[in-house]
Amino acid sequence: MATATGDGGAISGRYKRCQTAGDLTEDGGDNTPDKRCRVAVAGDDGETGGDTGDYYKINGDETDNDGGGEDLIYYYSDADEEDEAEVVAAASTTAIQPPEQSYVVLSEAAIRDRQIKATVEVAEVLSLPHGFAAALLRHYKWRPTRLKEEWFSDANRHIRHAVGFPPVPFPVATALSREPLACAICFGTFATGETRSAACSSHFYCDECWRGYIHAAVSDGHGCLSLRCPDPSCSAAVAMELVDEVADADDRARYAQFALRSFVDDNGGGGRIKWCPGPGCARAVEFLGDAAAEADVVCECAHAFCWSCGEEAHRPVSCATVRAWMRKNTSDSASATWVLANTKHCPKCRRPIEKNQGCNHMRCRAPCNHYFCWICLEPLGRGHTSCNGYRPQRQQQLNAGGNVVVLTPEEQRQGQAKASLDRYLYHYERWVANHKSLQEVLKDVAALEPSELEKMAATMHTSTMDLKFLTKAYEQIAGCRRVLRWAYAYGYFLDPERDAAKRGLFDHLMNDANRSLERLHGCAEGERKRLCATANCAPYIAERYKSYKKKLGNLTEVTRHYFENLVKAFETDLAEVKPAK
Repeated sequence: MATATGDGGAISGRYKRCQTAGDLTEDGGDNTPDKRCRVAVAGDDGETGGDTGDYYKINGDETDNDGGGEDLIYYYSDADEEDEAEVVAAASTTAIQPPEQSYVVLSEAAIRDRQIKATVEVAEVLSLPHGFAAALLRHYKWRPTRLKEEWFSDANRHIRHAVGFPPVPFPVATALSREPLACAICFGTFATGETRSAACSSHFYCDECWRGYIHAAVSDGHGCLSLRCPDPSCSAAVAMELVDEVADADDRARYAQFALRSFVDDNGGGGRIKWCPGPGCARAVEFLGDAAAEADVVCECAHAFCWSCGEEAHRPVSCATVRAWMRKNTSDSASATWVLANTKHCPKCRRPIEKNQGCNHMRCRAPCNHYFCWICLEPLGRGHTSCNGYRPQRQQQLNAGGNVVVLTPEEQRQGQAKASLDRYLYHYERWVANHKSLQEVLKDVAALEPSELEKMAATMHTSTMDLKFLTKAYEQIAGCRRVLRWAYAYGYFLDPERDAAKRGLFDHLMNDANRSLERLHGCAEGERKRLCATANCAPYIAERYKSYKKKLGNLTEVTRHYFENLVKAFETDLAEVKPAK
């Protein structure tokens, strides 16, 4: 089996935006303030050079040379291995500030503290038992201010009836019988104080019957929080205090868990708190910005999801695009899965391939040792640029003499169907490949803490705190893999003819993004392993570790900055590119 390797000459690119086309004169370009999207190549000084690359019209005509208005231009620079020092130096000299996080992750303990604080406050102000205060807060979606305003208004009587409170000024959560009574469920006779009622203080039952009644309610789920008196004609609430008195330990624990989750499930915090949908995660996320925004959030469990739709994180595409793409996958994924599962062989020796690491640089086992790209199966080297450019099949066929063959309607339909499938498979394969790489990255992050970090810290004679740059790099790689994954869904919905200009720019940007990410991934994965493997025999391990730390940290910042601008470009639908007429 071939395995992914971290080495290789991946090229790092920087994605930039100029305010006007005239800004190119500072980088050595021509002096004409044209309105075109330019792909420039880095010169010897690390800045952009002449007019190499393709052009795309943006927000204006190609012949408009008045220089008026504000035109935005994309360009990015490619650096070979020899230019690496200049590329990473740009990150260390540029003030790149990480974006302000617009959400916080809450543990169950933090949620419980907020819930208890709100319950105690309402109970003291309204002179109510804590169980009744919690019931009122659930009724008002855990909004204490609104609850107190309406409680002291004319709606007080309506609120009491809705929640199940008796009309007395100071209700009790449960009351014991003051005389011998028969249980209204089992009809057994009990002495004074051996039967109890809910808030109504009218219908008394023995503890065993209460226990069975509560067990049945808890078994049904969240509805146990709205439990009422067993008497069919009574709507008195069964408060938390009564449950704690009579229920067994398992039912009390389940009831308490339902009560805790109600803080989020019942639209706690005005809809700004949601549970993390990650498997087995018990944390919640509180959004601090616009709660309606399509923003990606990352929980402490490493699961990333969209705040708006709850699906996995999908920047830079919209929730509507995700839904359309998933519908497409539902109808076509069977054929795509078969192709992906049966067509991965070494392009040189035809040995079956299993990709068991995160990066897309593959090296076949000895004696083949062929070094190639997992995505396009092309040999890897300095000239490897064909991986991310979608090339549709030709719609016409030529005979031996070079003349166009007229196709029958059936042949045309077959050709169109094949072209459509090829286009889908092209994007689906890259969508799946980046997802698999993302899963490998997340496994690497989990393995790094704490065992791998402690082992590396001992080898490098440093502390685990000093290795946080490595965790940060892997987190950045994971975020970039998510962006690349969903960017291919965006690319699929670009019409090959109508959006030809956008498609060309998309391929250029994705090609550069993949090279930049592969370089960072190779440094974090391959170079780290080689550094650790030679640590015991290297005479200058301290210097080598310091150099590696600086290089990986700078590459992380360069890649982060590039992908932030890449996401902005796709979120605006490459608005600077003028659509074809």
